[in-house]
Amino acid sequence: MSDQNIDTSAAPSATPARGTDWAAEARGIFWLVLAVLGFHSFIAKPFYIPSESMMPTLIKGDRLVVTKYPYGWSYVSPSFHLLPFIQGRLFGRVPERGDIVILKPQNSNSDYIKRVIGLPGDRLEVRHGTVVLNGVPVKREFLPPARIAVDANAPCNDDQLPGRSITGDDGSEYCLLPIVRETLPNGARFDTIDLEYNPAVDDYPEIMIPPGHVFVMGDNRDRSADSRVSLEQSGLGGPVPFENIGGRAEFITFSLDGTSEIWNPISWFTAMRGGRALTSLHPDDQAR
Repeated sequence: MSDQNIDTSAAPSATPARGTDWAAEARGIFWLVLAVLGFHSFIAKPFYIPSESMMPTLIKGDRLVVTKYPYGWSYVSPSFHLLPFIQGRLFGRVPERGDIVILKPQNSNSDYIKRVIGLPGDRLEVRHGTVVLNGVPVKREFLPPARIAVDANAPCNDDQLPGRSITGDDGSEYCLLPIVRETLPNGARFDTIDLEYNPAVDDYPEIMIPPGHVFVMGDNRDRSADSRVSLEQSGLGGPVPFENIGGRAEFITFSLDGTSEIWNPISWFTAMRGGRALTSLHPDDQAR
C-alpha cells in the first residue's frame, strides 16, 4: 500500500479563544456613566421629596422630574455639587413667580425644593402669614380643608398635627389640613397649608430683594425652612442667589407611600399611591 500525500492547505486552522476585553468594557461603562451624568446635569434629572415642606403640592415620597435648562446653567447644575461658587449663569433667565425650583443653600450641598415668591427688586414682607409684595398683599382664598391619605410617608401624628386625623367613609385614615389658595401678581395660583399663627415664619420684616436673587417659600408655610429662616436654623437665610438655582420642577412621575422594600419587588407596586402620576407642577395647573 503506497503512501498518499494529503493536502491540508484548506483545513480550518484553530482560532485561539479570546478572553474578555476588560479595557473595552471599562470604556463602555465610562461613556455610559458620562452620558447619564451629562443628561442629569444639563437636561433633566429625577428628584425625590424627602419632607413635608411643600405640602399639599408635594408629599413625602413623590418622585418628580426636574429640568435643568429653563434658567440656564450655573455652578450647581452638575449632578454632584463639587464646584465652588461661580458668579453668573450661562444663558440665564430669571424664574417666574410661582415656579417650583430646586436650589442649593449657601452653607450646604443638599438640594432644597421651594417656590419662587419674590423677584429681584421686589419689596417683600410677611404680615401675620400674608405675603406682601411691593406694598400689596397677595390675594388669599380660604378653601375647604384638604384630605390627605395617611400612610408611612404622610403620617398625621398628634404631636405635629393635633386633632387633624379623621376616618373617612371608606374606613381609611386621612389628615385634614387647612388650605389657602394664593394668587401672585402674575396670575400664578397654588394652594398652601396654613396651620396656625407662627411668629417665627408668619412675620418677616420688609426687605428689598437684591439684584440676582429670588425669595423662596415652601407651600407648607408653618413647616418650611426657606428664605424666612436663618442659615443657623437650616433655612436659606434670606433671598437666594440666582446661581444657586439648579432647575425647575415639571411633573410627578410616581409616588410611594413608604411601605416598599428593596428586596421585595411586589412591594414596589403595592406601595404606589394612586392618582399622583403625571401631575403637573406648574402653578396654573396645580390650582385647577
